[in-house]
Amino acid sequence: MDRYLVISPHTAKDCSDALKQSLYAGYITHFDWGCMDGEHTGWAIIEASNANEAKLVVPPTQRSSTRVIRLNKFSPNEIQKMH
Repeated sequence: MDRYLVISPHTAKDCSDALKQSLYAGYITHFDWGCMDGEHTGWAIIEASNANEAKLVVPPTQRSSTRVIRLNKFSPNEIQKMH
């Protein structure tokens, strides 16, 4: 499985509903939230088979604004081979 960064923004007006939906979906603790600092976004790193599967951790009403980024790590040898 690959690892994905899931970025799920919402507005200040929709904050309470967005958090409640994440709670009811069972993913509230998977996310780190910026809401208390005025950045109404949740970030999570999820293991999934593909980006569409990773996006399923976000409630349906928030998926259209969600970004999913496949993550990778580089070894020192891989970096040296790039030069």
